[in-house]
Amino acid sequence: MARVASEEHELRRVIDEDREVDGLGADDLLAIYRSLILLRTYDERSVVYHRQGRIGTYAIFWNHEAMQAGSVHALADEDWIFPSYRESAIGLLRGIPASTVLHWWRGHPAGWWNPAEHRVASICVPIGTHVPHAAGLAWGEKLKGSSAVAIAYFGDGATSEGAFHEGANFAAVMQAPLILFCNNNQWAISTPLEAQTRAEALSDKAVGYGMPGVRVDGGDVLAVYEATREAVERGRAGGGPTFIEAVSYRAAPHATADDPRVYIDLDRVEEEKRNECVGRYEAYLRRLGVLDDATAEEIKNDALETMRRGIAAAEAEPEPDPELVFDNAYVLPPPGLREGWDG
Repeated sequence: MARVASEEHELRRVIDEDREVDGLGADDLLAIYRSLILLRTYDERSVVYHRQGRIGTYAIFWNHEAMQAGSVHALADEDWIFPSYRESAIGLLRGIPASTVLHWWRGHPAGWWNPAEHRVASICVPIGTHVPHAAGLAWGEKLKGSSAVAIAYFGDGATSEGAFHEGANFAAVMQAPLILFCNNNQWAISTPLEAQTRAEALSDKAVGYGMPGVRVDGGDVLAVYEATREAVERGRAGGGPTFIEAVSYRAAPHATADDPRVYIDLDRVEEEKRNECVGRYEAYLRRLGVLDDATAEEIKNDALETMRRGIAAAEAEPEPDPELVFDNAYVLPPPGLREGWDG
C-alpha cells in the first residue's frame, strides 16, 4: 500500500500569503465572517453567563472559531456534524437556536435537538467516543447511496484514546466518507502534546490507516475551509476518509473550572491573543476591500442581538419537573429512591 501522508509538516496557509480561494466571492467571504463573529460572541457571552452563575462549567473555544466556521462552510446541508464539547455552539451555524445551546450548558431538557433536523449530532463530552459513531453514520450514508459526508471534531488528546483509533480504522477499511478533524491546540487539559505522542505531527497518524493526512493553520479560516472542501470532495467521490490536523495554541483556559497559569506558556498565550483568528480574517477582508466599518459593526450588532434573544428565551423557559430524573432513568424506579425523594 502506498504511503499517503506527506513527509512535509508545513502548515497550509491562505491569509498570511494573501492568497484567494477559488470559488469564494465577496458574499461567501462575508458569510464566513458572520459565522466567526457569531461564534466569538457566543463564547464571550457564555463566559460572562457562567460568571454570573447562570450556567455551569463552560468549555471555552475562544480563538478556535476559525476551525469551526471554516470547516462548516465547506460542507453541504446534507452533511453531518459530530461535535465535541469544544464545538458546543457549532449548531448555531446550522440554525440551532442560541437558547437551545445555552440550555444544554444549563442541564435543561430543552437543551437538546433532533439530530436529523439539523444534521448535527449530540455534543460529545467523553473524549473521542463520537468518532466511531461518525464513522458508522458515514458508512451508512455510503451504503444507502447518499452523497453525504460526516465530520467529527476532536482535540489532540483524543488521538490518544482507543475510540479514535477504532473509528479511524473502521472508516478507512470501509472507505467511509468521513473527515477526522483534529483541533490540535497543543494541550489535553494540562497535558502537553509532547507528553502524548512521539509522532512529529498528528497528521502522520493517518499513514497507519491508509488515508491522507493534512496540516493547516488552525487560526486561518480560509486554509481550514480549503482543506475541508478538498476532504469533502474526496469523500463524495468515494475516496474514503481524510485526517485534518488544524494546529493552533490554546489561548484561553480549558474550561471555566481550569486555571492554566500553573502549566501553560503565558508568553505564547499573549502572542496568540495578538494574532487571534477573528482579527486576522477581519484584516484580510479589509485588505481585499470586502469589509468596511459599517458592515463590521452591523454584523457584530446582529450577533449580540442573537445572544440577547437567546439568553432571554433560555431564562424564560420554566424549570424542568424533577420527576423527569426518574421517568427517563428507570423503567421501574427503586422504591427506596422514590421514598427518599418524597421525604
